[in-house]
Amino acid sequence: MRDPYEILGLTRDADEAAIKAAYRKLAKRHHPDLHPGDKKAAERFQELNNANDLLSDPERRARFDRGEIDAEGHEVPPRGGFYRDFQGGPGGERYATGSQGDSAGFTEDDIAEFFARQFNARHHGGNFRAAGADLNYALTLGFLDAANGTSRRVLLPDGRALDVKIPAGIEDGHTIRLKGQGRPGIGGGAPGDALIEVTVAPHPFLRRVGDDVIITLPVTLQEVVLGASVSVPTIKGTVKLTIPPGSGDGTRLRLRGRGIRAGHQFVELKVAMPPGDEPALAEFLRGWKPAHPFDPRKGMEEA
Repeated sequence: MRDPYEILGLTRDADEAAIKAAYRKLAKRHHPDLHPGDKKAAERFQELNNANDLLSDPERRARFDRGEIDAEGHEVPPRGGFYRDFQGGPGGERYATGSQGDSAGFTEDDIAEFFARQFNARHHGGNFRAAGADLNYALTLGFLDAANGTSRRVLLPDGRALDVKIPAGIEDGHTIRLKGQGRPGIGGGAPGDALIEVTVAPHPFLRRVGDDVIITLPVTLQEVVLGASVSVPTIKGTVKLTIPPGSGDGTRLRLRGRGIRAGHQFVELKVAMPPGDEPALAEFLRGWKPAHPFDPRKGMEEA
């Protein structure tokens, strides 16, 4: 895996807000829903997720910056015997070393536990309790999954897999809290929580406004003048919509109850002209006189 800062286009002094903004911008651009069948886009999207997972976790980011883990989160063996000075202590704790006396066998949890026990013994008689830290994750959903609800499996750094239920209608930027799924507490303290921030990728045609869904639907001149029955995508699948005769460009029609939760879907008509010349239509319009003449730009010159 490449350097996570490079993947997200960031410098090493980027703050939490910059990391979040960079990830969300790139995740929306490269989401697989916008590139169906594009293997490279899917790989790019996964690379973005991995980079964000590392940099959005302050503890893992700090360890990466110090060279203790690599870009994939794997431990980097220490170069010297920094922890050798702490092999023994007042509480009788002792850590085993390798045959050469190095500290390659130590893990981050070993060291954290050692110092916690020393602190407890010296300052609190072994009765010190502290809640565990929260863990932060990022999850990107497709527009339809967010609108209808779904479930996702999230892999935690300790190897545990959690099945997370995504409620229907979840919004971009919302955070899901999983109680007790963060770092373990110290001295019997309560574990922290897992905080999952959701990013909703854009849909090619649909957009959300509150709980309503909006779509701009291209239609032909014949369909708005004469009326027609056309197919319209919704969050639940395609439905038929009747266009009344005499509809104009920009007419808004409502599909009741087809939005998110109790919302509706609104269809905005946009007249699309044929790509080439239409001599017959042009000849007809030259001789056509409307039964109800009007000036569509009336009043604009007075503005």
